Amino acid sequence: METVRPCGCKGIRSCLICETEYEISKPDLKNELQKYKSYIYCPYCDKLSPGWDIDEYKKHPYHGGNLIAYPGVYIKLDFLKKDEAEVLMKALDDLPWEASQSGRRKQNFGPKCNFKKRKLQLGSFNGFPKTTRFVQEKFKEIPLLHDFKTVEQCSLEYDPERGASIDPHIDDCWIWGERIVTVNVLGDSVLTITPYNGPITRYNLDCVSLYDSILGKDMCSETQPLDIDDNMVIRLPMPAKSLMVLYGPARYKWEHSVLRQDVTSRRICLAYRELTPPYLENGEHREKASEILKQASLFW
Repeated sequence: METVRPCGCKGIRSCLICETEYEISKPDLKNELQKYKSYIYCPYCDKLSPGWDIDEYKKHPYHGGNLIAYPGVYIKLDFLKKDEAEVLMKALDDLPWEASQSGRRKQNFGPKCNFKKRKLQLGSFNGFPKTTRFVQEKFKEIPLLHDFKTVEQCSLEYDPERGASIDPHIDDCWIWGERIVTVNVLGDSVLTITPYNGPITRYNLDCVSLYDSILGKDMCSETQPLDIDDNMVIRLPMPAKSLMVLYGPARYKWEHSVLRQDVTSRRICLAYRELTPPYLENGEHREKASEILKQASLFW
């Protein structure tokens, strides 16, 4: 549906508001995925156990069934302290929110990207709000985020009254680098991930083979211990104040989504992106990103 909608949705994206107004029928993804074999990731033991209900991870170490290794996920519970989360929430709500798709609102700070044409521009990017600087500073506490250079910071609000969600996808691989970072500030939720078996040209996945990993072979091993099939679902906990990093197989071999039913209260998260190696120091396209990286070091 190409009708311009005041809620912010367009195309195949929809929320409860436009679904009601325009009589749009949205497939129930949860109902479909619950027919599949599902696993829950436990951030305490870095393993998967059978199940769907995300609260099962809280029973650690008393998991049911055999535990399975799953590479490419790092979750730091209580990454933010309670007072830090409260200060951050006030800072974000003091900034203007813009309507976005699928029942969400956003605040975006980063360069202008055309993923289809693979064009990168500075646009109006002039750095990040200084009130959020401490979050990027805290990345230094996480070994996996050593040398992570933020070039995009996007605040996302999920409103349950609008049926907020995000459809299965892989973050673009031409420009966004190997580590996909999310800081969950407010509201407990779940990231649901499923195997991707589509064309390598989608999401610019064909770009991945063109550059060397900056994380090292051990961390981004191609070895996949799971017997992957299309009928498999993995559920990753995203409690308030936590940090999540997707990398390696979880970054490139699986689509991730947030189901409407997993947004039960106002959820606020910060999504952070880095550039791919060709646009970093010593990369063949470093000149195209030099001004962007310069602006990414500023806070206003």
